[in-house]
This record gives sequence, C-alpha cells and structure tokens, in this order.
Amino acid sequence: MLLVEDEVLVRLTAAIGLEEAGFTVIEADDAEQAVAILNSHDDICAVFTDVNMPGSMDGIDLAQLVHARWPDVRILVTTGGADLSGGLPDGSDFVSKPYHADQVVSCLRRALAA
Repeated sequence: MLLVEDEVLVRLTAAIGLEEAGFTVIEADDAEQAVAILNSHDDICAVFTDVNMPGSMDGIDLAQLVHARWPDVRILVTTGGADLSGGLPDGSDFVSKPYHADQVVSCLRRALAA
C-alpha cells in the first residue's frame, strides 16, 4: 500500500501502525512522488493520502487521478478539516484527523475485501 503524507512524524506513525497490521507500506511525501511510485509499482492495492500537501496536486486531486488511472486501487483520504467524502471519487473512503491506526486499518481491510 502507498502512504502519502508530507508531515514526517504523522507519516512515520501511520506507517508503523499499518506495518504492525501486516501491510507492506511504501511512503511518499507528496502527490507527485506518489504518482511516480504508482507508475513504477504494479502491486499497490491501496493509497492512503492526506489532503493538504505541497506541490501541484493535493490529496483530492491524487485520489481522482488514482481512480481514473488505477481503478482497482482502493483509496482512503484523510484531513483535519471537514468530511470530504462527498467530493471523493466513487469507492473512496474518508477518515478524519486525528485518527487512530485501528480506524485506518479497519477502513483499508474493508475496502480491500470489497
């Protein structure tokens, strides 16, 4: 799975929780890096992305691009702002910050099982 988060400590904490739950985690610190990783790895089954990131794309843009280019990849979006689930691509999930690792793991497992 691909974890996209620009805040290093948040990304590290999320990666640890996901790895402890059995996920193999590849990390990216912005959407552009995430797209490059997706282009070079055909085994990514899910993307967990923050909304607010530096660069030309935010997490919503990334979610829409992933949905269009890699429709089988599951998408989970997070932000400390309002619930954005209405603006996300079909099949995407949303978890609000601050989140607990168990919430993220549960959402990802549910999405991957669908």
